[in-house]
Amino acid sequence: MGLHDVHAHLTDPRLARRVDEVIRDANAAGVTTIVVNGLNPTDNAAVLALADRFPTVRPAVGLYPVDAVLLELRAAGVPYEHREEEAVPAEVAVAWVAEHAHLAVAIGEIGLDHHWVPEPLWALQEVVFRDLLRVAKAAGKPVIVHSRKAEARMLEVLREEGMPRVDWHCFGGKVKLGLRIAQEPGHFLSIPANARRSESFRKLLAELPRDRVLLETDCPYLGPDREVLNEPKNVALTLALAAELWHVPEERAADQLAENFEALFGFAP
Repeated sequence: MGLHDVHAHLTDPRLARRVDEVIRDANAAGVTTIVVNGLNPTDNAAVLALADRFPTVRPAVGLYPVDAVLLELRAAGVPYEHREEEAVPAEVAVAWVAEHAHLAVAIGEIGLDHHWVPEPLWALQEVVFRDLLRVAKAAGKPVIVHSRKAEARMLEVLREEGMPRVDWHCFGGKVKLGLRIAQEPGHFLSIPANARRSESFRKLLAELPRDRVLLETDCPYLGPDREVLNEPKNVALTLALAAELWHVPEERAADQLAENFEALFGFAP
């Protein structure tokens, strides 16, 4: 079994232009599985194409929670500088995910974002999120969720929808809530590669039940060095930190993390 990155964005132009090198470096660091998450139908299609090229890449298709209400944001004149492409109606994007879910290992990234999205659009965002959760359940896929400033509400929604397998990507809530989430059956939290310089992520890695921890990068974001683009190879650094905090050899930490990955996705990394 190898190392995994459960949340990467290798279709980001900053990494896509040298993706062969990025994946080669990841493999050299012991990373055998990179779950690349899609953000919208255009990005999802690029993720699937990438997975066709590289055995290391396993695709997740989804709808970023801001993209879920992007048309409404633009109609209201709310600036969101991170999306230049044409916005797609949410129902079209959800239908795309449903049609292609069988090709993916997970539905993601999806979720709730109360940071970029103003409160008048929260209810609509939640409707789209629930639709995507139901797509995942119907397809028998786990979900990879984004929960910025909406962690407590997301937990309520996931409980109400009865989601059996969930990865909380880059959990940004309070550690106490993270520990509570880790008690939910089938819920995992993935720790990004900036954990050594982030007190909250380091604390989560130290205190979470070891059988509920996964590795991720969210590359090209959240790297160990703020000035350098993050890459999947950096999960090896998070593994080293986990072994240090858990007071176990790296091999033992890697085995535990691989078991956790298999529990969520149904196959070994």
